[in-house]
Amino acid sequence: MKDSLKQRLVEQAVLEGFDACRVCRPSDVPQVPDRLAAFLDKGYHGQMAWLADRAHWRGDPSALWPEAQSVIVLAESYTPTEDPLANLYDPELGTISVYARNKDYHDVVKKRLKRLARWLIAEAGGEVKVFVDTAPVAEKPLGHAAGLGWQGKHTNLVSRELGSWFFIGSIFSTLEIDTDSGEIDHCGSCRTCLDVCPTDAFPAPYQLDARRCISYLTIEHKGPVEDELRCKMGNRIYGCDDCLAVCPWNKFAIEAREVRYHAREDLTAPKLSELAVLSDASFRTMFSGSPIKRIGRDRFVRNVLYAIGNSGDAGLIEIAQSLCDDTDATVADAARWAVLRLKDAANRLE
Repeated sequence: MKDSLKQRLVEQAVLEGFDACRVCRPSDVPQVPDRLAAFLDKGYHGQMAWLADRAHWRGDPSALWPEAQSVIVLAESYTPTEDPLANLYDPELGTISVYARNKDYHDVVKKRLKRLARWLIAEAGGEVKVFVDTAPVAEKPLGHAAGLGWQGKHTNLVSRELGSWFFIGSIFSTLEIDTDSGEIDHCGSCRTCLDVCPTDAFPAPYQLDARRCISYLTIEHKGPVEDELRCKMGNRIYGCDDCLAVCPWNKFAIEAREVRYHAREDLTAPKLSELAVLSDASFRTMFSGSPIKRIGRDRFVRNVLYAIGNSGDAGLIEIAQSLCDDTDATVADAARWAVLRLKDAANRLE
């Protein structure tokens, strides 16, 4: 008996480098519009105006492309080999989110999606559109509906086979492909991800106030961060992995097969003293091909200066002092704040 299209699709997805492949219908996420509206009404999206501007698409996959009959949701593991939280206890170092320690996954995943989409057209015809998370797609609810995993209490997708460390991509198709059953919630009474958050960004289980999330603050937030929050950011200079890293389901995570997700040595334990003095040109060179590049030198150095201010290391005062008159007002503000914090810390030790 000839293998079904669905079976061949799953097999081809694995050959292309994906670790899981599931299918649902665009209409399988009816809860999304109300949940998204509640999120936006509470202002939890902060400065991410694009979430509100494209809410009609993000809330309804059918509105994004009415002709689509199936959504193929794919996962690709990026599980780290090192302890992702190891640097949090070293005042000389910065902590960069695991996903950003090498190449930009958007480029890698999208190329895989395009290859798989071309294969699907050659096999069965139809039309396709591919999306990674820069598009207005409710990828986590779709992944939940397709059985890829479930949205945990930290709102991220969790898989019994892959844990928390995986990227999500999707292919919308006009073909009617056999669907999978949605996953059920396996969080139980566990709230480890909620309790570990340094800034209390979860008002309740399954709710995220992005305005307090360190990933949002270091990547999306423009301008100075509130004093109360910058004090809690520690040395997290790009993103935050705390809620992902402590999930018990990571005991089933598999190591990333893609070498471009393996951490660069210079981004595994980067020194704050070296990152703070990056010029615009040296920043662009250092982070060429990295997702970090998109936030620009000024926002990145702002983050580094917050980390320096939180370090308690008086040896970093001189570096912070040198940036107090930076041409970027937010960087200069962060530098002055760091100097005051370090001097206060030094005075308390006397």
